[in-house]
Amino acid sequence: MQERIQELVNEGKMLPLMEEFYTIQGEGYYKGTAAYFVRIGGCDVGCHWCDVKESWNADLHPPTDTDLIVKKALQYSKVIVVTGGEPLTWDMSYLTQGLKDRGAKTHIETSGAYPLTGLWDWVCLSPKKIKLPQEEIYDKADELKCIVYNKSDFEFAEEQAAKVSDNCILYLQPEWSVREKIVPLIVDYVMQNPKWKVSLQTHKYLNIP
Repeated sequence: MQERIQELVNEGKMLPLMEEFYTIQGEGYYKGTAAYFVRIGGCDVGCHWCDVKESWNADLHPPTDTDLIVKKALQYSKVIVVTGGEPLTWDMSYLTQGLKDRGAKTHIETSGAYPLTGLWDWVCLSPKKIKLPQEEIYDKADELKCIVYNKSDFEFAEEQAAKVSDNCILYLQPEWSVREKIVPLIVDYVMQNPKWKVSLQTHKYLNIP
């Protein structure tokens, strides 16, 4: 049985589901809009400031029938945000096909560390220094969200911005634990470099998931 389950996971017909919830998108271009979030377990990128470290170990999150994930999600919203962990650890083709067949809009939040699978209406790329994105994802990114933890992250953000398309929207977002120190730096930077926009984790200010 375990071998069969692993086969289904490899095919994307089961996924290590950590949590799913209906909420208000807190970050980036779609902030303030209602969406259903599907958080997939498994991530080896290992950001020290990650606020969902419990998502890293996929073995802690039971493989769940992807058809059931689709069915439940569509009871709440036609906008489905797939996040993690790192969702592209797994093949997203079956999940997104099921959602698209039923008229949903599919969004993904990813570091881009693995090949892009699935059918997406919106790709939010949030690159990390410790495991850089696959080259092919840059052209497909609708939104580039760079997390700023210290001053060196501005240089990294510019390096990443140089790789995305001209239509990609550029965001700088303060890492939550150092926001009081970093927000003024981001504000100054965006005023001097107006191709960038400020993104905040508004869901944390609203005290919602």
